[in-house]
Amino acid sequence: MIKLLYKKLLKPLLFKFDPEMVHDIFVDLGEFLGKYAAGRSFIARLYKYKGRDITTTVDGISYKYPIILAAGFDYNGRLAGVLDCLSFGGDEIGSVTARPCDGNPKPRLKRLIKSNSLVVYKGLKNEGVDRIIERLKKIKNPTGFKRGISIAKTNDAANVSPEAGLEDYHYSFKRLIEEDMGDFYTINISCPNVHGGENFAEPGRLDALMKKLFRLEPNRPVYCKMPINTSWKEFNDLLKVLNKYPINGLVIGNLNKDYSRISFPEEAPEEYRGGLSGEPCFDLSNELIRRTRKEWGTRFTIIGCGGILSAKDAMEKFRAGADLLQLITGMIFEGPHLMREICETYSKSEFHIKKSDSPRPQNPVVDVKHAVCDQ
Repeated sequence: MIKLLYKKLLKPLLFKFDPEMVHDIFVDLGEFLGKYAAGRSFIARLYKYKGRDITTTVDGISYKYPIILAAGFDYNGRLAGVLDCLSFGGDEIGSVTARPCDGNPKPRLKRLIKSNSLVVYKGLKNEGVDRIIERLKKIKNPTGFKRGISIAKTNDAANVSPEAGLEDYHYSFKRLIEEDMGDFYTINISCPNVHGGENFAEPGRLDALMKKLFRLEPNRPVYCKMPINTSWKEFNDLLKVLNKYPINGLVIGNLNKDYSRISFPEEAPEEYRGGLSGEPCFDLSNELIRRTRKEWGTRFTIIGCGGILSAKDAMEKFRAGADLLQLITGMIFEGPHLMREICETYSKSEFHIKKSDSPRPQNPVVDVKHAVCDQ
């Protein structure tokens, strides 16, 4: 009934309004409900998974549910109080940047309804790492819920050069480590909507970035958010760089820049203005996950992200080789019941049974200083 109400009543109504406005309203509402026991109880009664224990341990972190809200939705870290009630095991906050960022000019979101996609042109809108740290200090984290923090370079004209970008990443990472903030970190090298482009999705610059960041000796698992519009050779060249450092894993992957992947071409914007989320990412993401697992075995934890619009899609990500999932667009297009449906399917699947009976070896957080000095 809840699913039917969303699909037949609420979604058609919401989709008549500007998508960024709807996003902001739901963030305000989620933050409000998450502050009060009555609000949390109401959401949990509707959407929280209540079946058998499906706790999944990855890189030493135990997730009650194997689904994380992907970076780009809760970019200012306001929703930790409510997301566990929606059957999320964690939240990837951000991407946060060294300085506050207003993002790109509006419109920054466009729905491609028949293609199950959003055109995302946010441009890393966020309040900056220092303000977000102060907010997170004040928010009580629900028991068992995990907060990851994604960092990227500030999206402004002062940050176009690789040298400025390096310092920007370094400042954010340094502040998070100093404040002992977050359960894991993600280095976003693949946002397609910023000044100067994806400077660090190139082996030489990625090497310089990793060397500088790992000198800070993070004591949390660290992941890298990967581009998906690359050949396998280009992608694998980035993995060879990452393999030199004690990075735990990969988020595969970011937005799709190829508009030819849209199922209904008539929905495509006339010119490139933002990356595609949702369905156009599904096959590209899965293929890179599958190839990475085949070529690199258990070297990298893989967090599968892109085009999860059903429990079946989620299982396909696990089948390709993902250890955890991230999503946003599926929640918007299918409704907030989606995460519970995925958890219910996962609880009965071969993937959960395998992890419970014979867990895959996880990548340890190693001696960073020693590892970097050996490069």
